[in-house]
Amino acid sequence: MNGGIRSRMAQLVAFLRAINVGGHTVKMADLRQLFEALRFSNVATYIASGNVIFDAPVARASALEAKIERRLKETLGYEVATFIRSTLDLGTIAAYNPFPSRDRAGEHSLYVGFTRAAPTDEAQHKLLSFRNDIDDFHVRGREIYWWCRTTVSLSTFTGARLERAIGMPATMRNISTVRKLAALYADVHS
Repeated sequence: MNGGIRSRMAQLVAFLRAINVGGHTVKMADLRQLFEALRFSNVATYIASGNVIFDAPVARASALEAKIERRLKETLGYEVATFIRSTLDLGTIAAYNPFPSRDRAGEHSLYVGFTRAAPTDEAQHKLLSFRNDIDDFHVRGREIYWWCRTTVSLSTFTGARLERAIGMPATMRNISTVRKLAALYADVHS
């Protein structure tokens, strides 16, 4: 009995780099339509900083990232680096505590950098050379945790400096955003 093959679906989050900066403005309704045009389902956005939740057939993240990036470039006219994680991965990322001595009350000072691949040992060494009294870093797989012990405006570290240090694109999110997203979609895996 053939009856057609049903693809397994996965709930994913696309973290888009710099979607609404540098004079570019994309309405979240338009962004949702772009993802729906790619035949993704249950598309939602979370805050206007380029977090798109959607269901898609299980596929390699790199293939989905490339597909989304092509469509965004065609439609918006500029490149938007895209980083895919499953909502299950997101729960693990949100729960991880890379700096056990950190006061969790200062959630505004912990960021997660999403990359497409784990940074090489050389890239990690270069990144860790930026540690100082204000900034600390921890790498775990494809995520880079940045603890800024004060406000980001007082740090000399930036997302651009991160990308130069690791030699690849990345996008940063505040840990509170990551935790809220993980909590919103945690029931999918219960």
